[in-house]
Amino acid sequence: MLQIRIHGRGGQGVVTAAELLSVAAFEQGRHAQAFPSFGSERTGAPVVAFCRIDDRPIRLREPVLAPDVVIVQDPTLLHQVDVFQGLHPEGFVLINSRRDPASLGMGDLRARFPAVQIATVPATEIALRHLGRPLPGAALLGGFAALAGLVSLDAVLHAIEDKFQGKVAAGNIAAATEAYGYVEAEHWEGVDAAAD
Repeated sequence: MLQIRIHGRGGQGVVTAAELLSVAAFEQGRHAQAFPSFGSERTGAPVVAFCRIDDRPIRLREPVLAPDVVIVQDPTLLHQVDVFQGLHPEGFVLINSRRDPASLGMGDLRARFPAVQIATVPATEIALRHLGRPLPGAALLGGFAALAGLVSLDAVLHAIEDKFQGKVAAGNIAAATEAYGYVEAEHWEGVDAAAD
């Protein structure tokens, strides 16, 4: 079972991103679930959403405590919340930032988890360009498809088309596609990069 935890702030579309990811997995014939966890339910407060993907029916309902993938929609959370708590030692991390992982202070994470693959993508910038609003969810899902290869870009795009219509759908599709290309161009640190 693949377990994904998405960290962000209220109003950034964290819950929608988890839902879209579960629909994308379902598009590929897999079982999936998505659900949020709210503390303070206000704009700007830290929010966490979870997604599980498996080839078999999923019976678990508790929060994801040992994620295989962590997606960080707001990089200001990196030093405020332990977003990497329980991360699988060979997992994936995707951070919404133009900065490289080292300049974001990921040296600690790299020391703890040398096999974790870390990528950054300027999802907010991409979203602003295509949507006119700072909603990075679709762009991050496109980047996730490129980084992990666990869902296809086509499945992500179909999930977006199912959720949105018109200009909103077109903007989110463009954002996801651009972010996919950005991460595919190797804006990430993997095991080989850590060995250099």
